[in-house]
Amino acid sequence: MAMLSSTSRTSGSLLSRTPVMLLLILYIASLGITDAQVGVCYGKLGNNLPPASEVIALYKQSNIKRMRIYDPNQAVLQALRGSNIELILGVPNSDLQSLTNPSIANSWVQKNVRGFWSSVRLRYIAVGNEISPVNGGTAWLAQFVLPAMRNIHDALRAAGLQDQIKVSTAIDMTLIGNSYPPSAGAFRDDVRSYLDPIIGFLSSIRSPLLANIYPYFTYAGNPRDISLPYALFTSTSVVVWDGQRGYENLFDATLDALYSALERAGGGSLEVVVSESGWPSAGAFAATFDNGRTYLSNLIQHVKGGTPKRPGRVIETYLFAMFDENQKQPEVEKHFGLFFPDKQPKYNLNFGAEKNWDVSAESNATILFLKRDI
Repeated sequence: MAMLSSTSRTSGSLLSRTPVMLLLILYIASLGITDAQVGVCYGKLGNNLPPASEVIALYKQSNIKRMRIYDPNQAVLQALRGSNIELILGVPNSDLQSLTNPSIANSWVQKNVRGFWSSVRLRYIAVGNEISPVNGGTAWLAQFVLPAMRNIHDALRAAGLQDQIKVSTAIDMTLIGNSYPPSAGAFRDDVRSYLDPIIGFLSSIRSPLLANIYPYFTYAGNPRDISLPYALFTSTSVVVWDGQRGYENLFDATLDALYSALERAGGGSLEVVVSESGWPSAGAFAATFDNGRTYLSNLIQHVKGGTPKRPGRVIETYLFAMFDENQKQPEVEKHFGLFFPDKQPKYNLNFGAEKNWDVSAESNATILFLKRDI
């Protein structure tokens, strides 16, 4: 404790304040960690959206630290340089077939990953979005997903980036055949031959599965049996009991059904990243400003605490979407934005305050002391 007496000469009151300062520093640090778990998807299907440079500035101004984009848009990637925003980079469904060629996959990684590493903080590459072997619109693409994932992973490995950037794909919840109760969650029998090899591959490379989870659509499709408070996180008591686990909201029940389905498919070790979740403000049943604000603000807080099946785990989550996109269909899809195209916020959402280390000289002395003493 010799350091204690010499350091304390900076102020007679420093010692008495040290425990308080330590708690304050740890608290502020913990806020930064949890807030950073929530990102926002940056869709571009609008003809009135601001340029990429202004969008990146809006992310930073709003303290949104993570982003998902759906294709390697060069203007967006350039604007992200030096921003410190972590990124899910999407491989468009239209590129999947070509990426079954290892040479093309290597070129894709060279151009869109190596060309921006490490000034852009790439976190995941999402190879395809919501592909389903039983969906008429995407069924023909299902055969290309796993080969494309393997080739992108091999190209990352050749570049020495396989530990820094994880490869995955984003599924939607229509691949779940049974979701009630959550512990009985199981994938549809007719998608197992598609999903099981993907799950096995993700397990082998220790990558999470990406999943787009929308309680809005579940509720809107069955408002007779699902209550609005259950969908909006506003229920004040357990709505669904599943053995010893009680569910107060539909988001947890849906995610736990997915965890159960993964366990039945041999993927019990996989983490799940919620790569999309949101609530529209107009355009369809229950799509209102108040519901959108309630769902999003509650979701931001809720994902810090895990689910009944996997409690205490922060759920990495990406809100959909940054802007209302006027070129999407059907009408309800145009109204998921957190911001209007003129960059004005639709809701007053709190993504957390930036950490401010511009503290007094006395506090700086305490911080330096604590670093040495610890």
